[in-house]
Amino acid sequence: MSIAQDILDQIGQPETERLEYKAVLPPAATVAQLISAFANAKGGAIVLGVVENGKDVLINGLSDEFRAVQITRKAIDLLSPQPAVKYDYVVHQGKRLFVIEVQKSDAAVLLGGKSYVRTGDRTVLTQTAPGKAIRNAGIDRLSTIFKTSRKSCTAARAKLLDHYESVLLILDDLGKLLYPKGATVPTDNAEGKMLLRILFSSCADNFEIFMSDLLYEIYLAKPETLKSNAQVTVKEVLDCTDMQEFIGRYAKSKLKKLQRGSVKGFIADNKQIKSLGVFDAATQEEIEKLLQIRHLYAHQNGLVDERFREYFPGANLNDEFRMTLDEFLARVEYLAQAIEAVDAAARNDYQLASYS
Repeated sequence: MSIAQDILDQIGQPETERLEYKAVLPPAATVAQLISAFANAKGGAIVLGVVENGKDVLINGLSDEFRAVQITRKAIDLLSPQPAVKYDYVVHQGKRLFVIEVQKSDAAVLLGGKSYVRTGDRTVLTQTAPGKAIRNAGIDRLSTIFKTSRKSCTAARAKLLDHYESVLLILDDLGKLLYPKGATVPTDNAEGKMLLRILFSSCADNFEIFMSDLLYEIYLAKPETLKSNAQVTVKEVLDCTDMQEFIGRYAKSKLKKLQRGSVKGFIADNKQIKSLGVFDAATQEEIEKLLQIRHLYAHQNGLVDERFREYFPGANLNDEFRMTLDEFLARVEYLAQAIEAVDAAARNDYQLASYS
């Protein structure tokens, strides 16, 4: 497909409302968001293989190992209605780049029922649920932190923050069930206790999902990091429709030790995360404790067992492990801070695409 000459002439200039650079190929969902944003504004182009670093625009080129055409097609398939899009490889300053040219759409282009638009050099979500004032101060503070800290992050972290913000809205809506006597007193309501266990488990589960998604983004950005002596069967390869699906499954398979609560084992087995040097011994131990709470809530209905006492020696066997709202928020914030740290390190070390 032939890319318009005026787009090619812009390569090397700073990002604008009609131009977005990505150093590497983002996941299909991120590409779809960018296409939606340009289609819902004035149109524009996504150029892969270029990075804007402060005032400098670096033309690095895009490795042949990326499956840019396939992922772009998958991104377009995610949109409704599908806008007019051209995409092709081009050579600029001797470097091979991949350009996705998006035409302005007369109809709103949606991704999963959500609409994005290009504002300046940013992609902004425009279709959201009507807002309301948050009543609890602790929830309001954490919600503000999540909103302001997502200005520069991977798609994996943006997805996790979407979930965490939804949990905060549920906490705020159901205060009479979850903390009827205030944020410092555990609820006595049976349904409230059950719901709080479910919500906390979902936050811990999404920490695992984030780690899987982050590994997936690292593998896409740096395919060479996939190379190892690990064995896979022919069936495992043939069961996947393309390499992107195989990489996604492989990333999920690396979570086995984390799902058993062994953060140390997970980090030891994944050099991509270990090399970042973010999770020190104290952080690993604290996250393991949070995952043990998740395990207790998900499999023991919150009743303390012997394994749980290894991490919480003061807990009494068969007692119900309850949590106040303040404790819930503090533990989720700890997870979120650990996630933000590893996300920032991964974006820097592996030049991952930033979600905006």
